Amino acid sequence: MRQFVRVLISYPDDLPPFPAGHPEPTMPPAVLDTLLCVGAYLVGAVPFGYLVARARGVDLFKAGSGNIGATNVARTLGRKYGVLVFALDFLKGAGPVAAVVPLARAIDPDAATDAGAAAFLRVGAAALAFLGHLFPVFLGFRGGKGVATGAGAVCVLVPIPAAAAVAAWATVALATRYVSLASLCAAAALVIVWLAASPDPFGRGQLTITAFLIVGVAVVVVKHRANIRRLLAGTENQIGDGPMRDKLAKGIHILALGMWFGGAGFFNFVAAPAIFESFRTVAADGPSDRTAYQSIAPVTASEEEKKALASALAGAAVGPVFPKYFLMQSVCAGMALVTAFGWCAADGGRRIHKLRVAVLALATACVAVGWPLSNYVSQLRLERFHPDAATAAAAKEAFAAWHLLSLGLSCVTVLLAGVALAMAVQLPERREPK
Repeated sequence: MRQFVRVLISYPDDLPPFPAGHPEPTMPPAVLDTLLCVGAYLVGAVPFGYLVARARGVDLFKAGSGNIGATNVARTLGRKYGVLVFALDFLKGAGPVAAVVPLARAIDPDAATDAGAAAFLRVGAAALAFLGHLFPVFLGFRGGKGVATGAGAVCVLVPIPAAAAVAAWATVALATRYVSLASLCAAAALVIVWLAASPDPFGRGQLTITAFLIVGVAVVVVKHRANIRRLLAGTENQIGDGPMRDKLAKGIHILALGMWFGGAGFFNFVAAPAIFESFRTVAADGPSDRTAYQSIAPVTASEEEKKALASALAGAAVGPVFPKYFLMQSVCAGMALVTAFGWCAADGGRRIHKLRVAVLALATACVAVGWPLSNYVSQLRLERFHPDAATAAAAKEAFAAWHLLSLGLSCVTVLLAGVALAMAVQLPERREPK
């Protein structure tokens, strides 16, 4: 395959063979990138929804909302066909992104190190597969809204933000029964989590992915403009209501609260204190098996200097956990708060639901304030050891107060999450229509 493509692209058949030892010509990187991206577009342009509906004798352009996506298929043909189309559309987004780099390297081993770097190739395949679904050449460029295909692409490209987006979609869809609103919230969650979780989202290595996600979300919003108008007017279609939706909503609410309370409680009251105590022991008693029998503190170090070293090492160990810790809390808070809002709106605004929303809103506010505060405390932690004595002294003085405030806010957050979890014993009972 490799030889065939190289020969086909690089030189005509009537040229004489290359002399022995002469370097064999390879496909220009730009040509290879173009061919692979065109292939990704053609895969994304396969209109599975339209084909499945046609096989059942239905023209999706004239049925339901007129869209060829999985939601309209489910509305027109039934849930099982909607699930089938969603899976196929998902795969035509995931497949090109997963295959583009191995395929490029199979054709040219240096493909991923030239102009077509691995990240660039994956983003190009994701973008073209997504555009293929939005504007399929096979249907006169009349396509779907790109949610399923985009989801498949980003699940391979950025799996952690994609998982958060899936959680957002499921939570909003179950709480409100609006698929369009769930899709818009999932798109927003994708970008927010990527920006929060990526160490340098606008740096050279990540900028291509960041740009793709932002542009992709903007396109999804534009494609949903009619849905947005119907949502604002209160005329948007909702998915069916049934016992399963109610159970899933309760499950998401309890799971989110359990992860939030358990994770925050374990980190604040078990893991972090144990880490700091362990480093104090290591700094005081080393060298030992905990330091590979290497001395980490000078033999002339005073007890105060050893405590400072232990604090610095423990901070270095715990510091990288904070972004993921607060991101986990934010995701759990969002899931719990959205489901609680859904019950508050649907169950006549009963007092227990209003109280539940108030507790969760206060806990979410604590997380929103605690995240930047934690970053500031981490900065002060480093400045305590600044070479300039005045800077170090000022940082030490400020650190004590701000660190205490950060710890207090964390304890309040854990307490509120625990209260919300306890309130889950009074989730709404399903009321069957009379």
